[in-house]
Amino acid sequence: MNSLALLTASAGTESAGVLSIVASMLPLVLVIVVMYFILIRPQKKKEKEVSKMRNNLQVGDEIVTAGGIVGRVVSLREDTLLIETGSNNTKIRIKRWAVSSCETIHDEV
Repeated sequence: MNSLALLTASAGTESAGVLSIVASMLPLVLVIVVMYFILIRPQKKKEKEVSKMRNNLQVGDEIVTAGGIVGRVVSLREDTLLIETGSNNTKIRIKRWAVSSCETIHDEV
């Protein structure tokens, strides 16, 4: 009878130890979940929208590059664009990743 009481008592202390560890890790897990929903998820959503914008560029679109150059798309290739800037029709070849915004509004179907 005494050994059963000792086993029950030791099982109770083990479960209390596990509960203590879980309770101490709960704030860390909550912080990670909150950081995901506040920082990581919106950033991934924004990156997805920018990637979609870059892939949907068309000839004639007015764009702004990451360096602040404003121009109109003259030709498209897989990973580069040829843009026309200024009044003297200067042409510049840029990488697609350098486009920061498209100023032309397209009708979405």
